[in-house]
Amino acid sequence: MRTLRPLAALAATAALLLTGACSASKSPGGQTPSGFTPPRVPMRQSLGAGEGSVDVVAWAGYVEYGQDSKTVDWVTPFTKATGCKVNLKVAGTSDEMVALMKTGQYDTVSASGDATLRLIAGGDVAPVNTKLVPNYATVYPGLKNQPWNSVGGVPYGIPHGRGANLLMYNTAKVTPAPTSWGAVFDPNSPYKGHLTAYDDPIYIADAALYLMKTKPSLGIRNPYALTADQLNAAVTLLKDQKPNVNAYWSDYTKEQASFDSGDFWLGTTWEVIQQAVAADGKVKTAAILPSEGSTGWSDTWMVSAHAQHPNCAYEWMNYIVSPSVNAQVAEYFGEAPANSQACGYIKDNPNFCADYHANDESWWRNVYYWNTPTRNCVDGSGRNDCTDYAQWVTAWNEIKS
Repeated sequence: MRTLRPLAALAATAALLLTGACSASKSPGGQTPSGFTPPRVPMRQSLGAGEGSVDVVAWAGYVEYGQDSKTVDWVTPFTKATGCKVNLKVAGTSDEMVALMKTGQYDTVSASGDATLRLIAGGDVAPVNTKLVPNYATVYPGLKNQPWNSVGGVPYGIPHGRGANLLMYNTAKVTPAPTSWGAVFDPNSPYKGHLTAYDDPIYIADAALYLMKTKPSLGIRNPYALTADQLNAAVTLLKDQKPNVNAYWSDYTKEQASFDSGDFWLGTTWEVIQQAVAADGKVKTAAILPSEGSTGWSDTWMVSAHAQHPNCAYEWMNYIVSPSVNAQVAEYFGEAPANSQACGYIKDNPNFCADYHANDESWWRNVYYWNTPTRNCVDGSGRNDCTDYAQWVTAWNEIKS
């Protein structure tokens, strides 16, 4: 699974690349991307014969060829059908993905929203011709042409899947049942020493979302578009929270183990972690979408601006988001699929799509998907007084110190 521990060395580069970048706001009910002007990178207009291989950067669990389990293999059928051998590089962080794609040695990447704008602004990825990806037609409309995967209405990738950052709690230890993120941000929490939080600068957006909903006087319109004063307010909230935190997590297996052991009682989680803890049966937990909504992530397959195997890259994108394969990946990885027909191909858990809210667009309207903080505010206001990714990295290091 993903772990997003930022590389400070990339922060300054990200800030330079994204100064002047602007995308639209995320708000319940829809998003309207508007843009900055990315470097000129041509969009592919047609496909030819496959080049025989494709070099892929991906999250662990997205590209399986039987390496972990002989029964989990969707790469071999792809190679047999297309003649494109898949060469996989697993990345552990979004920053690692950005660094790898900048080398020009890889053809496609499964980037999260905290990396996509950096890749677009850096000229590292090309616009995607969705007419060359037939399975794009059945991707959920709510994932298309969004601020993290398009600029000015031009798509820069193919949606892969999505997940929300939920509030999970031990039902025997946390009473009454929480309904708000206030349960983790209360400085006088009765659960001191048993809280957990996500270990990444992007977690600042969780605090900003809570403040956006509970302190409207701060004027926050989007949790990824914070002025210096708004960022300081979020940092203060997180500093107040820190003494109550048992540990920050980035490895999902460690959070799972800590809930199982009873060290963690309350904190941010993913649906897949809650499902895993429930399957373990050691403690009883529940996970909710709090009243303020939540942050979340939507991953996107993008094509390198310097792809040496662009035909195979397009073949891969079309294949990996096809209904049957997208269902396999979603169920194995633990996320809601991107293809609206994928639920018909889920095999092991008949309740999977209900558990992950795959078809419930009204539920996803309250999820503020990860986006890259930029100096030009990503709230659609046109202002350029927001804090950028480098400042968030500095702030997070200050919180953790």
